Amino acid sequence: MSREEIVNTMTVRAKPAAGLAIATIVKNNGHHRDIDEEGESRLEPNVGLEFDSAEDAQEFYNLYATKIGFRIRIGQLYRSRIDGSVVSRRFVCSKEGFQTTSRTGCPAFIRVQRLDSGKWVLANIKKEHNHELEHPGEICPSRIQRKIVTPTPTPTPKSKSASVLSTRTGLRSLDEDGPSGILDFKRLKREKINGETRSEPYKGLEFVSAGEAYEFYHTHAANTGFKVRIGQLFRSKNDGSITSRRFVCSKEGHQHPSRVGCGAFMRIQRQESGRWLVDRFQNEHNHELGAPIDASERVSSKGFKEELSHGLENMDLVESNGGFSLVTRSRESKIGSDWYNELFDYFQARQAEDMGFFYAVEMHKGRAMSVLWADSRSRFSCTQFGDAIVFDTTYRRGSYSVPLASFIGVNHHRQPVLLGCALIAEESEESFTWLFQAWLRAMSGRRPISIVADQDWVIQHSIAQVFPGTHHRFSAWQVVAKEQENIGALLSMNPEFKYEYETCIFQSQTANEFEAAWNVLINKYTMRENTWLKDMYRMRKSWVPLYIKGTFFAGIPTDGSLKSYFGTILTSQAPLSEFLIRYEKALEQRREEERKEDFNSFNLQAVLHTKDPIEDQCRRLYTITTFKVFQKELLECYSYVGIKINVEGAISRYLVQKCGNGDERNTVAFNASNINISCSCKMFEFEGVLCRHALKVFQIMNIRELPSRYILHRWTKDAKYGILRDVDSGGASQDHKALMSWSLREEAKNYIEAGTASLERYKLAFEIMQEGRRNLCWQN
Repeated sequence: MSREEIVNTMTVRAKPAAGLAIATIVKNNGHHRDIDEEGESRLEPNVGLEFDSAEDAQEFYNLYATKIGFRIRIGQLYRSRIDGSVVSRRFVCSKEGFQTTSRTGCPAFIRVQRLDSGKWVLANIKKEHNHELEHPGEICPSRIQRKIVTPTPTPTPKSKSASVLSTRTGLRSLDEDGPSGILDFKRLKREKINGETRSEPYKGLEFVSAGEAYEFYHTHAANTGFKVRIGQLFRSKNDGSITSRRFVCSKEGHQHPSRVGCGAFMRIQRQESGRWLVDRFQNEHNHELGAPIDASERVSSKGFKEELSHGLENMDLVESNGGFSLVTRSRESKIGSDWYNELFDYFQARQAEDMGFFYAVEMHKGRAMSVLWADSRSRFSCTQFGDAIVFDTTYRRGSYSVPLASFIGVNHHRQPVLLGCALIAEESEESFTWLFQAWLRAMSGRRPISIVADQDWVIQHSIAQVFPGTHHRFSAWQVVAKEQENIGALLSMNPEFKYEYETCIFQSQTANEFEAAWNVLINKYTMRENTWLKDMYRMRKSWVPLYIKGTFFAGIPTDGSLKSYFGTILTSQAPLSEFLIRYEKALEQRREEERKEDFNSFNLQAVLHTKDPIEDQCRRLYTITTFKVFQKELLECYSYVGIKINVEGAISRYLVQKCGNGDERNTVAFNASNINISCSCKMFEFEGVLCRHALKVFQIMNIRELPSRYILHRWTKDAKYGILRDVDSGGASQDHKALMSWSLREEAKNYIEAGTASLERYKLAFEIMQEGRRNLCWQN
């Protein structure tokens, strides 16, 4: 059925109570109009309008949008809890949300609801836009996909299973392309020959193979006026087989000047049957589309054989001889060629004055790619504060001209400390793997306990390969962005779902609690087949606080709000001529802040608020900043009560809860034989400072001094010794030699600076050094 035929047969009715005239959309001289009782052209949505189908409502809103000057997208849908059928749909402005740079979070939408009669009524509408509208004449109405019904001699009722196969955001169901819902490519080719091409992707579309899916998306791209590339793929952690693929617009990303970060893509996921299902589809481009391309020269699907060693993620679709072909993608650098000369001159100058300065360059086919560097101070800081790090790739959030990534730790004053910097040439697994390996070499092979980094598959895989055993926690900003992209509409429209979802994520105290709450949530809202939620559940140990707090993260908040190291000094748009100057300025400013805190911790004292000897003990050892964190927990413990609930040998268990608040309760286990203590809140494991619950039990047991194991050296005033202060003196292992070298080198650097201030100081420093060397020679 053609678009014109659809419009000619679509009727829009108003409820009598709404006082609106019955209107029919008709075709007049090739233009779509809404004719009211006065005979004037009118196309205005109002609450109460009725439609024969959801497709009619979409068509109506599409025509209205064309007239006003904006484009629409298909938004959220809601299903019946009884039979799973669709009962409500939203159609939104194309600029709704923030998933791409072209979107502005526009609130304009309509929502239609299915009535018992089978009709659809317009239930909600918001007409205000937060962006400038286009001229109506410049917009072509979007093509509306409709279910095509082929008459049959004997109508057969649909089975119950077929009735609930409609996709989450599309208006077509799986049975549109055949009884099984699988796209028939032979039929597609016949239809194309007959001039009736149906190549619009939609969620729920199924393919026999990934090759057919690619050929289908290529045909769609050719008809629409853009080119495609093969994007990211995902592999099974069990057997390494490919489970998901993305096909993207050729202008996706920013790796080349011709790319503009386009967000259009189609993602397919392999089903247990071996077939491939479209589970995500984004049709909005942030650039002008070209003229339709002749797609008769198809790309052979044989290129999709998974046994090819290079994989499709390294392939591009290029035009040649009037057709298209798959070629191996050449690795392109996002770093301008003029940057390399400037950086290398800087690196060589720094090495001349800093013997511990390290830099490495990734080479590919004789060309420089990614670059990593770290000075001696950063390398020494890693011996102190390299246990929990953040791999900061803030540049990926927007249109950044400088692809600067940094390795950030948390020092003993809870300030960000630089552990290395890099310029990333391209965001491939190969590039990230090289970068992590180079950083590990610079840091003498010291792997972190934990790392906060983006959740992209290439980064996940590189971290698992280079840092085995390191707990990878996803960047909070990326989790929130994906959350808004996939379930944002439901979170904003359904307060009950939002409350239950956040309670499940943030309030679960045990794994059993989380599992139970999660299952209730996805069953109650029929979201068991939501691909994103399934993926996030599988990766729950990398983002759910319950699973994160059992690992040491130096107290980096679970919302990811670690203060930016470079702040506003080094911005994303810094030109080459200013980049290194601003970098040095930011570095010196941060290190000066650390020196001030060092001075304050050794020369100032925090005020004591109790007579508890533990408070005085911690004031003497901790830095001022860390002591204030501990002091807050100590003061809070006085408003808690502990009740012994169980005794097993030397281990006693206490239920600790806040007075007057029975909802806040934690279990503390205390071992009287070795003074070991642990709390279910996991604050010590996550942050390295004892919690109020454990301190309450220490008070009950009359413990007057904290065991040294509960005062982490990294939080003390003497943290500059790194981990070596706590190492037994029985002999230096190979691992400790590198750390001792950096510790002595950093101290020697300060010694030289002080000893060269004058000739008298030089003579004294030289005599002290000679005397010290003689004393060392007498040591065994």
